[in-house]
Amino acid sequence: MRKSLGTIVTEIQEQERKFSVTCSGLIEEAFQMTVFLQELLISSKECVLSSGFVNEEKEIEFFKMIKPQILGKLIYYNKLYRIETACPVNNGKMYHNYFSTHLTELKIEFSEHICNSHFYRYYRSGRVDKDNEYFKRGQINYLDGLSSYVFEIDPQFSTYYDYKVARIIANDLLYAYLLTKITPEENPDIFFSNTDDIKELSWTDSKNALIELMYALYASGAISGGKVGIRKLTAISQVLFRMPLTDVHHAFHRMKTRAGSRTLFLDQLKQSLEEYMDKDL
Repeated sequence: MRKSLGTIVTEIQEQERKFSVTCSGLIEEAFQMTVFLQELLISSKECVLSSGFVNEEKEIEFFKMIKPQILGKLIYYNKLYRIETACPVNNGKMYHNYFSTHLTELKIEFSEHICNSHFYRYYRSGRVDKDNEYFKRGQINYLDGLSSYVFEIDPQFSTYYDYKVARIIANDLLYAYLLTKITPEENPDIFFSNTDDIKELSWTDSKNALIELMYALYASGAISGGKVGIRKLTAISQVLFRMPLTDVHHAFHRMKTRAGSRTLFLDQLKQSLEEYMDKDL
């Protein structure tokens, strides 16, 4: 039986949580997720080819929502693996320039091939009036001057535009990931806002404390029902609090094996809040 969107998303998130704990670092995590997602995509294809769809609504849902979630994450983790394994150093100016170059390339790709397209505006606006054209098989209009990639796809398992949605998802994830690799203080253009209130915010505890808090929020699903990944949380946190966060995964793995309490900052937060509550009694 074909899996629902909710089941697919949950399954992917569970694997991400599993590998973030069991893998030795980001490279191994990216590799394991790539293997998992590739297998998930293959099994989804086998199901579609053997069973088809009960109606047009289910076909549109699959190619607009379900397949792009799998393929988008697959593109993202494969690219992440390639970037990480080709990184020349662990820190310093060369490290910064390496990731800055990748970020610039991503921005150029977005501006030249994605953001100005009619389909991108259609997808981002949440429209559904052309879903029959974009997300049903056999509806490709070659007169639109499509990318040559269209000739390589399997017409029984793609509408062409499901791949475009997957690329949008992958690019969003890559953008957040690359931001985590670049020190915010050296790149003021990546800040969300220029308001005085935002500029005055800063994290005054340790980096490990912030990383511990981020992982707690991620593991609990407290933000957007757990749909925001740890890398996006890292990007948001370092920009919001003007705190550069590098080597986040290794820092988290060290926390898991440290002596005494593994949640030092959360324990401290609980104690501080209880003491503050007692003052009002």
